[in-house]
Amino acid sequence: MSIRLLIAEAHRLFRHSLRALLERERDLTVIAEAADGRKAFHLAIAHKPDLVLMDIDMPSRDGVTATKLIHSCVPDTRVVLLSAHDDDARIVEAVEAGAFGYLLKDADSPELLRCIRAAARGEHLQSPFMPDRFARRALEAVSQTSGHDIVLLSDLTQREREILAHAAIGRSNKEIADDLCVSLDTVKTHLHHIYRKLSVHGRVEAVLAFLQAK
Repeated sequence: MSIRLLIAEAHRLFRHSLRALLERERDLTVIAEAADGRKAFHLAIAHKPDLVLMDIDMPSRDGVTATKLIHSCVPDTRVVLLSAHDDDARIVEAVEAGAFGYLLKDADSPELLRCIRAAARGEHLQSPFMPDRFARRALEAVSQTSGHDIVLLSDLTQREREILAHAAIGRSNKEIADDLCVSLDTVKTHLHHIYRKLSVHGRVEAVLAFLQAK
């Protein structure tokens, strides 16, 4: 079965080159491209790819934030972040956001393809997605994630997570209703339930709580 991929990369030349490389492989299928984090999130919701290759530095929601939203709303889709920088702080941040791996853009083609296939098989952190010296720090960061934050998110239904994720990328209630094919009143009702469950007083506080939680 072919691995379905979404490429989210800000630079057109690199994005097109990456697509050309991947489409030469019989077991890989690129189903969509995005040039910013907002579009990447929408495409992930629409297509539910097996894997997203996500540029960590993108406009309209950076790769880490987009990863958090995708991880929350499409948990079966795995995200591998791409970066030009060997930055341990960003690696830890990416893992905390739910990234399945982290790959430097100067990796050679065989390494990239090996990482993609490893992620599709469910190989996590121990695979060569990131420098070995960062693995322990990343694992420690995940283990130290606030239990309260996890409980907060677990209280939300899948639909409530989707609505809150759409709100987090700046969509209005009307836009959310149109995106999800529900009524405006339904969106408002879900938001009311979200505010109650997260013990917040409004949209801004709810979005902040969502983005700060794992």
